[in-house]
Amino acid sequence: MHAKRVLQIFSLIAAVMLVTFVYGITIPREPLDSPRAGGFEETIIDLRSSPRSANPQYGRSSIDEQPAPQQSIRTILFPGSLGSNSNYSRVMVIPRMQEDDISWIAKELPGLDLSVYVADDPGASVHPPRNKGHEVMIYLSYLIDNYEQLPDIVLFMHPHRWTHHNNNFLGFDASQMIRALSDAHVMRQGYVNLRCHWSPGCPQWLRPTNAQETLSRQEETVLERCWRELFPFDPLPSFLAQPCCAQFALSRDRIISIPRSRYAFYRDWILRTPLSDYVSGRIWEYSWQYLFTKDTAHCPPEHACYCDGFGLCFGGETPYQQYVELLGKKMKLATELATDSRLHHANEVSPAVAGNGSVQLPFLDDTDDRARLEAQVAALEAELDVRKKEAQRRGSNPRLRAEECGRSWKEGDGL
Repeated sequence: MHAKRVLQIFSLIAAVMLVTFVYGITIPREPLDSPRAGGFEETIIDLRSSPRSANPQYGRSSIDEQPAPQQSIRTILFPGSLGSNSNYSRVMVIPRMQEDDISWIAKELPGLDLSVYVADDPGASVHPPRNKGHEVMIYLSYLIDNYEQLPDIVLFMHPHRWTHHNNNFLGFDASQMIRALSDAHVMRQGYVNLRCHWSPGCPQWLRPTNAQETLSRQEETVLERCWRELFPFDPLPSFLAQPCCAQFALSRDRIISIPRSRYAFYRDWILRTPLSDYVSGRIWEYSWQYLFTKDTAHCPPEHACYCDGFGLCFGGETPYQQYVELLGKKMKLATELATDSRLHHANEVSPAVAGNGSVQLPFLDDTDDRARLEAQVAALEAELDVRKKEAQRRGSNPRLRAEECGRSWKEGDGL
């Protein structure tokens, strides 16, 4: 009886091995452009040691040559690998229209490698397959085209130098942001939203269960359907949130933690969706953080974002908020002065006439009041300047920078 039992177990093991062998040689891999291979399964993939081209030709694509990625249970999103020095390679990806002026980049950021996609010029040397989906089409096209020849860090930014998309305390100036951005921070995090201020976008922004369309969130009513198309095996989140406005940095290791075919799947979704460019672009504006961090809400504290990301360390949440309040007071007074000047000008060139003659618009009573406001604005500007310079000094100290952001640090560590 015992020998018979052993024989049965041995036969069962042999059968399992045979089935496994036959399955392995008869079940074909998914083709690269298959939706299943690109978008549906979660994957474990570590290509951190894969070779990198020394002279990348940005914009070229060889997607059809790539094998399908190994499919498995879940995605592991690797950050970057901190090297022994801070000499990380960078490329800035810029989506632009033909009329956009990007001459500021060469002037303000000489030597920065660029990959510029001209969205509305199919004759351009680098262009997307279609002008659709706003910056989403460009960003995904770059990831597909350059998957095997990536730099250490990729910056995805809009073509405008000064815009509300950029950080207030860096003058809303893209060139200041790029110069100040810490490569080491990007390598540690893997994904960094380049906008620190929460409004708009945090702490909770898009809700897939909201059936009432609003002017500022037109995409909310179709979010549930889009989510199930883009991430069909992931649970529907109660909300999505991150600071606007689709400008971020990625480490190479974070990019290749996701198979290239998945980026092709997402771009195919943009190409095929009947949604407007505005709505599909907005869906992705608040989905990038999920793709690259698996967090439905990605809202780092503003003071930590400025400190570890850009070297402006105010000393913690409280002194940061004090700076914000001082700036708010200064802006309010400056607005009063500017409004007063416009009213003076309006009265001089076009006085209103009623019944008994000219009706003067209200403005500051006398020059003393105006001088007082100007002095207050000047005092606040001086105080803000002192605090900002102190924040820059503190941010240049690696130990203080790490302490403010709550991360470990030892002697010899860089920023």
